[in-house]
Amino acid sequence: MNGAGRLRIVAIADTDSYVKWAAALIGSLPGTELIVLDTPLVVSDTQLAVALRGSGLSRPRGRGGAGDRVRRAGYGDLPRLLSGADAVLLAARGPLVQVLQRQISSMDPCPVVVTGLPGISIPPTRLALHFRRGCDLFVLHSHREVREFASLAIERGIRQRFALATLPFARATTREPAADGTDLVFAAQAKVPAEREERMRVVRLLIAAAEAAPERRVVLKLRGRPGEAETHRELHSYPELLAEVGELPENLVVSTEAMSTALRRAEGLVTVSSTAAIEAAATGVPVIALDTFGVSEQLINVVFIGSDLLAGEDDVIHRRFRALRPQWRRDNYFHEPSDDDWLGQLRSLVERRRRGELEPREPLQRFAGRARDAWERRLALGAHDPQSAGAAAYAVGLPLHVVARAVHMVRGRVSRPRSSDREQTPVPG
Repeated sequence: MNGAGRLRIVAIADTDSYVKWAAALIGSLPGTELIVLDTPLVVSDTQLAVALRGSGLSRPRGRGGAGDRVRRAGYGDLPRLLSGADAVLLAARGPLVQVLQRQISSMDPCPVVVTGLPGISIPPTRLALHFRRGCDLFVLHSHREVREFASLAIERGIRQRFALATLPFARATTREPAADGTDLVFAAQAKVPAEREERMRVVRLLIAAAEAAPERRVVLKLRGRPGEAETHRELHSYPELLAEVGELPENLVVSTEAMSTALRRAEGLVTVSSTAAIEAAATGVPVIALDTFGVSEQLINVVFIGSDLLAGEDDVIHRRFRALRPQWRRDNYFHEPSDDDWLGQLRSLVERRRRGELEPREPLQRFAGRARDAWERRLALGAHDPQSAGAAAYAVGLPLHVVARAVHMVRGRVSRPRSSDREQTPVPG
């Protein structure tokens, strides 16, 4: 622990949503750094600048030099960059967290490993727990999330510590929506809704809303520009669907600006289940959680039951935005800041590790040992994997994985997989 109780916390992130979350979570803490890791889904410079805005972290200068709090780096650079860290925050998709945790566990001394999810995480999922089971602390953002993840961990026989941190995008700020805000902002998501026809229905809804109020803008807020990677793969992009429609109302616009900027001009926000709904509510912007496609675990919007935000297409067209029900707030992302315990738990774990009292996490027993490790590393890092063993393991392991997956799918015809068997998290705008 450095200085007078100051922790040196280093975060590792790669995709847009995780970079934004990590920067917002630790950016205001002294002695913190962010490593933007080279992976196939790493953020572009433009995405990185948007993600860092307002976080308190400086922009990177090249690949990182002395004094930089943000730097780009490769997997092979991590041992050097993490040396001396009290704690490492793994802000990444589950498979990459698993690979990074395995590498960090071999360090001596080994820092405390923290992980978490970048947005609404109800319902909890088995894979979110499984991939992060080697980490010392799992950060969540509501009393409900902590309660439900703890219950699932017990059900699955996974030993894990959970901690509470206010969702960074829901913190009270000096930002205020414009008193005369007129934009209807739609927060797009890559995976929700998933089907092409459902996404085309959203396009038609936005057109109808624009035509109903031609003097006010309808803003389709995207997470990135064409060609930029995102945390989740998008099969049917809204710009492509808009192009199919042809001529569009002039007041229907597409934007990739920061969500915080979009909300300053917003009359209200519409989404299916994006964490942008919480960010909007935190700044006083009313919200519609669109329930046109239903309310289900697959749509990741069951958390909004009882919030008073669920509404349909007619409400969107007529801009009948909603305010959060007060009784919903404390259990869901708007608890008192004094309830947060993640930093207290982290400090305690760091102190225990320095005294040699923190037991190492039990390694997951798996088939194929080091070959499996190399294969998983190659899957997570792709061409950015610096070790040739990963490519060899990938060449051998991929056919075996395809066969195993086919067997699993055949077995799955008897019983449909639960949503808890997938890692799915809506991410901030």
